Amino acid sequence: MSIHLLSGDDESVLRDAVHDLVHRLVGDGDRSLMVDEFDGAEYELRAVVDAAQTLPMFTERRVVVARGMGRFVVADLDPLLSYLDDPLETTDLVLVGDGGTFPKKGVDAVKAAGGAVRSTTVAPRAKDRTAWIRERATMHGIDLDDRAVARLQDWMGDEVSSLEGVLTTIAATHEGRARVKVDEIEPLLDGGGGVPPWELTDAIDAARTADAIRLLHRMMHGGGRHPLQIMATLHGHYASVMRLDGSGAGDAESAAAIAGVKSGFPAKKLWQRHRSLDAAAVRRAIDLLAIADRDLRGETGLDEAVVMEVLVARLSRLRA
Repeated sequence: MSIHLLSGDDESVLRDAVHDLVHRLVGDGDRSLMVDEFDGAEYELRAVVDAAQTLPMFTERRVVVARGMGRFVVADLDPLLSYLDDPLETTDLVLVGDGGTFPKKGVDAVKAAGGAVRSTTVAPRAKDRTAWIRERATMHGIDLDDRAVARLQDWMGDEVSSLEGVLTTIAATHEGRARVKVDEIEPLLDGGGGVPPWELTDAIDAARTADAIRLLHRMMHGGGRHPLQIMATLHGHYASVMRLDGSGAGDAESAAAIAGVKSGFPAKKLWQRHRSLDAAAVRRAIDLLAIADRDLRGETGLDEAVVMEVLVARLSRLRA
């Protein structure tokens, strides 16, 4: 008997995790006889519980999968909570918390029953992403060297769902290899997925113009972000510094309180930005954003990509 609750903010990553889990639970058994799946907006939890309480026929175990658990509210949970008080030993129950937020009462009941609660959301920290890529590669039977992992991490950006396809291709083209090196995967990679906004703003703050323009293109093309969305990010980036002008902030914590940002690392970055940009540079940044906004709305007829490239290049040169 096992109980699993999986959730995550990327549908494709969550779907792959559920597929891998069910595959492992079925093992060498006959999936058509072992697995009972519930999906869509029509099924009720009573039907899931009835399936979970049914003894297996012609197999030793049953695997019951219920997707879209996020659509249920606390009032719907009574049948499931009763089952979790005394789960059947021959049933493996897989609950997929997509379609909304699964109630905390249900999460607590799964834990109390000895179940496993796992989020498939990939943390933004580089160390966590590296470990996740290695884990996914291992599941595909691939041993990647360190440079290959780093290249995949950079290529993937924040489009984590793109990793599964390229790992499948690598596994198919490098079957039986002891270790796959970075130059062997390079031909399989395109321009790369999108990147989180802070990578662009970090590059601008550090005056790394070439990197900033490269990241801009990844945000627009790989990440599908509209230039006006990127403009909003950049405006907020500089507006937070402008709030500190003449405020008397003396350290990162007081600056964070004035600008309304979180304490800790975001506050430290804001304080560093405030110290590296004088008031004239911040005003110039706001002026550049206003000019670019008018250009994007058709004042000059310039291509959107050109407008954004010029803007990012100019902003990256403002550092005092």
